Formats: sequence, C-alpha cells, structure tokens
Amino acid sequence: MKFLHTMLRVGNLQRSIDFYTQVLGMQLLRQSENPEYKYSLAFLGFDGGNPGQAEIELTYNWGTESYDHGNAYGHIALGVPDAYTACEKIKAAGGNVTREAGPVKGGSTVIAFVTDPDGYKIELIQAKSTIYEDGRQSDATGEKFDPLRSV
Repeated sequence: MKFLHTMLRVGNLQRSIDFYTQVLGMQLLRQSENPEYKYSLAFLGFDGGNPGQAEIELTYNWGTESYDHGNAYGHIALGVPDAYTACEKIKAAGGNVTREAGPVKGGSTVIAFVTDPDGYKIELIQAKSTIYEDGRQSDATGEKFDPLRSV
C-alpha cells in the first residue's frame, strides 16, 4: 500500500489554493471541474506530489461555503527544516500561525501550528539537524534552505 492524498472540503477553492501555494509553498499539481455533479478538485503538494510525496486534495462542492469539522479531525503535518523561520515566512505571507514554534510539551521536538482559511490545522514539525544556541537549525550541509520545503 501507499499513502496517496488527504482530502479536505473547502468553501472557496481559489482562496484555499492561494493559501496552500502562496503561504505554504505547495505546487498546484492538477485541477478539474465536474459540472454534472457540481464539484471542483485541486491537488497540491511538494516536489511534484505522487509518487514521491503524498498530496492534498481540495474539494469544493459548488454552493457550500463552510463545513463543520466535527471533533474527530486533528491536523495535517508537514516536515520543515526550521519551524521558527517557517512561522516568520507564513506570517509575512498573510498566514495565521496559531501556535508559535517551540518544543512540544514534555519533549524536545520543535513544532508549530498554522490554520488554513477553512479552519484546518496544519502542524509544522522541525526536522532533526544541527541545533544552534538560538534554537534554530540548518541542514546537514550547513546550506541555507527554504523553511517551508518538505523534508
């Protein structure tokens, strides 16, 4: 088996595409319309999506502007090299950071949370790498990196 995608129902497809591409840095991989059944789909991901990485499928059911998430949905998780810088970049792009970067309670893994325009939570999990005194990290080569690029 292979993990392919996670589907989220959204109230405004273009607003969500803008968030995932402009704020989180994903690529719009493909998009389709189904007039007969009145829905639109957009698939987004990093590095070309499948087969290398899972994708997010945004589904817009025409005429439905919001959904009740219920109490079962938790979050989507993205790996980032530097959660602190990722939060700065997300805020600068107009994104909503709902938990600033910092160690998880009771542990040392650095995480942060962002909320998309439909209220879905996205956890940013900082990759293990070189840790400096100020808490920031670099990759194993010491090279600069895009803090939102999936690891």
